[in-house]
Amino acid sequence: MRLAVTGREGQVAASLIERGRDDVEVVAVGRPALDLARPETIFAALEAARPDIVVSAAAYTAVDQAEDEKDLAFAINAAGAGKVAEAATRLGVPVISLSTDYVFDGSKDGAYVETDATAPLGVYGASKLAGEETVAAVNPRHLILRTAWVYSPFGKNFVKTMLGLAAERHEISVVADQWGNPTSALDIADAILHAAAILRDDKSFAASGVYHLAGSGETNWSGFARHVLDASRAFGGPHASVRDIATADYPTKAKRPANSRLSSAKFADVFGWRSPEWRAAAEEVVRRLVVQSRGSRPSSAG
Repeated sequence: MRLAVTGREGQVAASLIERGRDDVEVVAVGRPALDLARPETIFAALEAARPDIVVSAAAYTAVDQAEDEKDLAFAINAAGAGKVAEAATRLGVPVISLSTDYVFDGSKDGAYVETDATAPLGVYGASKLAGEETVAAVNPRHLILRTAWVYSPFGKNFVKTMLGLAAERHEISVVADQWGNPTSALDIADAILHAAAILRDDKSFAASGVYHLAGSGETNWSGFARHVLDASRAFGGPHASVRDIATADYPTKAKRPANSRLSSAKFADVFGWRSPEWRAAAEEVVRRLVVQSRGSRPSSAG
């Protein structure tokens, strides 16, 4: 099976490349050959990759900046994602498209399920929701995977930010009144690889639809930070204390949902795959980053 994943530098694309198995070839297709802001590039780039499945992972993810760049966010996350799904349709293959917990407003008391009403608070969430709707409309063989709080050994993410700050400070202030499911991009990649073969062979489209795919268990941002930094200390990496603050103490241009918790029960039931517990998944990424940091330090010998 051959998977073409949009984007080369993204966390999910990098994780898919690493997790690719002997029976699955992962081909990353990115700029300049494929540029979501230039829709005329999309079909030719995907056609050249000769995929059995297209994974639409590239996106505009600058949540605050999107408030000032609405047109660009929608061009990439809505129109661009739609063109990727449309290209997959023309190639006769399914599409797996990544979405976000930010399609919800966070007002629910409990974990969101796929049938809950969407109500994005900002441009980023609205653009991703528009992308979901476009993907579903143009390719009947689709999986739309909403995920949350994504981190990995690759790219920019919360775990890397916390480790970087801990190397410079004794105390870090982190929001404690936003709740969600930390999710390793490595686990997202494993889930995609597991589901891809099922989707490819599902001629009835029975498995198509919207699913939540997030780490098992929940925490708030400060709890996530504490676990990351405690793990770092255990592995010999940087550590700092964490001070709880309220969202109001850390104003941002885009409003975040107070509750981003997602139930992934539907994905587990349909595909027989359940995300690992978030703490263990985070520890593995922290371990890799600490070891990697040690390896990159210049030797003092000489």
